[in-house]
Amino acid sequence: MSSHKDYATDKKSLPFSEQHYFSSYDHFGIHEEMLKDQVRTISYRSAILKNKANFKDKIVLDVGCGTGILSMFAARAGAKHVIAVDMSNIADMAEKIVELNGFSDKITVLKGKLEDVELPYPEVDIIISEWMGYFLLYESMLDTVLVARDKYLKDGGLIFPDRASIHVAAIEDGNYKNDKIHYWENVYGFDYSPFIEIAMSEPLVDTVENGSVVTTSSKLIEFDLNTVTLEDLAFHREFSITATRDELVHAYIAWFDIEFPGDTEKVVFSTGPHAHYTHWKQTVFYMNQVLDVKRGETITGSMASRPNVSNPRELDIELQWDFQGLGASDPRAKHGKYNYFLR
Repeated sequence: MSSHKDYATDKKSLPFSEQHYFSSYDHFGIHEEMLKDQVRTISYRSAILKNKANFKDKIVLDVGCGTGILSMFAARAGAKHVIAVDMSNIADMAEKIVELNGFSDKITVLKGKLEDVELPYPEVDIIISEWMGYFLLYESMLDTVLVARDKYLKDGGLIFPDRASIHVAAIEDGNYKNDKIHYWENVYGFDYSPFIEIAMSEPLVDTVENGSVVTTSSKLIEFDLNTVTLEDLAFHREFSITATRDELVHAYIAWFDIEFPGDTEKVVFSTGPHAHYTHWKQTVFYMNQVLDVKRGETITGSMASRPNVSNPRELDIELQWDFQGLGASDPRAKHGKYNYFLR
């Protein structure tokens, strides 16, 4: 019989940003939202159960196990043993759920930071983790997955998922921009415009209707979790997108796609506006100007993302764009740059 082991650090000894991060996962509500995200949860279930040959008699590490759902999928797929690690207090509930569902002999729950716990096995065959945040990298849980990979994963071992990519497109969003940004110009007859800069600098995480997308999309960057390094997660990439109709452009949006390995079936899912709803939604970056584009015209630009110096779980994002229209002399031609802070 495996047992629950508690390696949890006193949260009060952690930096405030870390206390806040781990404590946010103590409450069942956030886990309810993730479990009810069918795209997320069914994709993991399919990737694991449809590739049972990869899991049969294997040692599996579940990084950030939450309520233990992925660990139980792995055990059901035939894993020899699963080590489920989580720093938040939800690990206590995961242990109860594991026992209630008859997996206590197959799953060991460890409460603590992955960097601090002592695993019952020196190496593992497979790492599973649902590490993705808004804009893919917000909360930087991928950092911990890479630590687990470098410390515990056997040569030739698998990571579920093992590929992730970020995509960008432009949207028409005049009504929402008026409500979010220009609202501050007249608040019950008073000028609240100092709030505009704050509202502009914080990307909006929300569901964007696919009909609002007015350009093609561009893949900003792709990460191979088998080889990516921590340094690679701070990136600066260029993009080029083409207008699909005559329209005004008010903002850019970003989303991510995920791919799992598999000998039997490769499972993929997208968090874009063209796909089914996920709790990650899309990330909206409003411009401090409006572009008047015609079908077939191109917007070029670049996006840079790096962890915030004060709180590495947050992101500093710089977005630049250049629209020439029919040329530099076209009165519609515009270029700009803005800094955003994903908090």
